[in-house]
Amino acid sequence: MREARLTTPSLLSTYNQVIRGCRKEQRARKARSPALVNRPEVKGVCLRVGVVKPKKPNSGERKVARLRLSSGKLVTAYIPGEGHNVQQHSVVMVRGGRAQDCPGVKYHLVRGALDLGGVGNRVTSRSKYGTKKPKAS
Repeated sequence: MREARLTTPSLLSTYNQVIRGCRKEQRARKARSPALVNRPEVKGVCLRVGVVKPKKPNSGERKVARLRLSSGKLVTAYIPGEGHNVQQHSVVMVRGGRAQDCPGVKYHLVRGALDLGGVGNRVTSRSKYGTKKPKAS
């Protein structure tokens, strides 16, 4: 008696299937930071500085700035760290990276670049916040 063999269907398309049009192109990925296409960072001017409330379950006041980029686009950017000296007409540097608990905030300001100063008295993660190494005394 012959054994019944279990065969799995082949995953490759046949020639006839290809002719009929079985293959679809993959969609291009959507950019996470659409205003920064092909650039690591962009200069911008502050139009308005304010606070937003984060999504549930978080609470507090997140500092944000509304900016006009040098490319002409308007974006909302998060101001990281404690305290800042940003005001209207400040020239700032914008990088990608969203603020996870603030809806619609897809950009961060770069601390210690242009008009935005670094965080004072910062000891850890200083390079993210534009702070020099403290003098050893």
